[in-house]
Amino acid sequence: MAFQIRPASTNFRYGFSEASQLRDFFDGEVNPIGIAFTGRSNVGKSTLINALFGKQTARTSKTPGRTREVNVFTFELFDPDLKEVHPTKFWLFDLPGYGHAQVSKEMSKNWDELMTTFFTSVKEAIRIVNVQDARHPDQDADRQFHHWLSRYPLRCSLAFNKLDKLKTQKDRAVLNKLKPQLSKDYAFIRDIHFISAEKGQGLPPFKSALVSFLLEAQARIEHK
Repeated sequence: MAFQIRPASTNFRYGFSEASQLRDFFDGEVNPIGIAFTGRSNVGKSTLINALFGKQTARTSKTPGRTREVNVFTFELFDPDLKEVHPTKFWLFDLPGYGHAQVSKEMSKNWDELMTTFFTSVKEAIRIVNVQDARHPDQDADRQFHHWLSRYPLRCSLAFNKLDKLKTQKDRAVLNKLKPQLSKDYAFIRDIHFISAEKGQGLPPFKSALVSFLLEAQARIEHK
């Protein structure tokens, strides 16, 4: 069977703004399987989520740092040939952006509390997808986030978005040269993708990688 992310199957479930809400959620869910998207403000994270899961799944904004909640959805996988929906309930987590300077100290503290609770609570059946801007990769805020994430026993996919904005081969060569160094610096990175959410470049193999992870995670849990 060739399962895919079922278009427009997302269902908004929760918007968590308090760490206690996240703790209650993970206490109530047994072995949640899913994907969590995170990235610097204004890297096109919401546009990417909408490209993968269907329009209007995530709110897009021209104001960086607007989203300060953990937005939680369920979604489905289906086999278009057999017209079969996978029986597992999968979860999508849209995490608030990091690295935006123009937020209050109170909001920054709340982000720290939310993210600490989230990454302490999630298990290996949740794949972290770190979205970065292909034009400005591995910024200070990204490096700080990856060093922070390294404290947790999690695995991460790295998606360089806005590939269509790189106009020259030289720009793309610079980005490609980063791959071995990033893999060396951050052992928890499992795969690296070059994509354009807006133009659709690189999305099919990225989708396939995400679906493979979900099915493998589901199989591991079933055989425990």
